[in-house]
Amino acid sequence: MTGAITDLAEPLTGAPPRRRWGFLRWWPASVVGVYILVAIVGPLLVDYDPVATALTDRLLPPGASTNAGTALLGTDPLGRDVFAQVIYGARTSVTIGALTVALSALFGVTVGVVAGYFGRAVDATLSRSIDVLLAFPGIVLAIIVAGLFDRSIWVVVIALALTGWIPFARMTRAMALTVRNREWVAAARVMGVPRRTIVTRHVLPFVLGPVVALAATDFGLVVLAEAGLSFLGIGLPPTSVSWGQTIATGKEYLDTAWWISAFPGLVLALLVVHVGLLGDQFNSAFHRTPRRGSTGRDVEGSL
Repeated sequence: MTGAITDLAEPLTGAPPRRRWGFLRWWPASVVGVYILVAIVGPLLVDYDPVATALTDRLLPPGASTNAGTALLGTDPLGRDVFAQVIYGARTSVTIGALTVALSALFGVTVGVVAGYFGRAVDATLSRSIDVLLAFPGIVLAIIVAGLFDRSIWVVVIALALTGWIPFARMTRAMALTVRNREWVAAARVMGVPRRTIVTRHVLPFVLGPVVALAATDFGLVVLAEAGLSFLGIGLPPTSVSWGQTIATGKEYLDTAWWISAFPGLVLALLVVHVGLLGDQFNSAFHRTPRRGSTGRDVEGSL
């Protein structure tokens, strides 16, 4: 009898066999880790000032000699070293991406959990507020906010987080609506456990995994959006270094000095692609299909 129940408890379609990617499984995380490492220690190893101008060294090709040494990736119209701008731009992009995602996740998860767990009037009010913000394209709203204030890192972070929290809130709300009716939450509620304790100990742990996967994917989109704002000239101030600013500087020299825009654009594209792959891996890990027979063993053990 137990064996029959075990057979019935197994899923109709077994979980697909795990693919053995080898080192390719770790490739996205390794590339993103290199970017983070460069953002932290890279500027300490570069002798060139990314904003120092030298008109005598303007528009030199990669590998050319300058008054300060060798320009590995060439120079821009003001004689600034492109390699130094790429390295310092990594710190700028990683910093803005991390701050924006952290702020968006913190606010979005809070709103989503409150709306999903308490429901009714609270859920209706917060959901209508989200619908109003969704009526405006996120990048357009970010451009408006960034254009109204002085250019700084925090203005860019707030402009991007203004709508960046919505995906976190919607996903967390949906999961909170599901978990609030689970047995362990109902049992805690019957035992008189305070709502704050139920939310922090029984609801939040249930949503943290998907939040991490969404944060990894959102990080790449934020970096791309920041580069877009800087490319339009409404992102960071001229004294800061950004991949978007460097790409914008070289757009008028694509036929004679392609390296100015090519190298920052390449490192930006590689980061966005590998962060997206890393987010997909996180998403697959947190939504992995149970192994064949695991459900049956649980049923068998309960009997």
